[in-house]
Amino acid sequence: MKSLLSSIVLWSLFLVGLSATVASGAVLDGTQKDVATYGGIALSLLAGSRIAKKDPIKSFLSSRPVLWFLFLFNGVVAAAAGFALDGVQGITAAVGMGLVSLGAGFGLLQSRGTRTRGTQALETQGRRTPTPA
Repeated sequence: MKSLLSSIVLWSLFLVGLSATVASGAVLDGTQKDVATYGGIALSLLAGSRIAKKDPIKSFLSSRPVLWFLFLFNGVVAAAAGFALDGVQGITAAVGMGLVSLGAGFGLLQSRGTRTRGTQALETQGRRTPTPA
């Protein structure tokens, strides 16, 4: 029950943060809009990082097909953003998407190393001969 309640609260905070980030321009002006936007970004990042550490989402995000998708898709978007958007907006979008792509790439390398070590350990166990008693 406690886990369900914490999940509901985290998802609610995540959605509130996203809503504040996206919709603050339609409701507020000037400094208030900036504060709501940056506050919403911080809230959604904090809640999203906590959600990503929970088991069903964590195992999904660390699977190889999802990591490949994140790596390739965000890499293409980062390259396209540099050409499609002008100025600081294009640079910021390219850097942000590039960081996500690099993170997924490092996740792929890490899972590859783990799989290789696990395979070697299994092969080593298979070669051992039982000692006679």
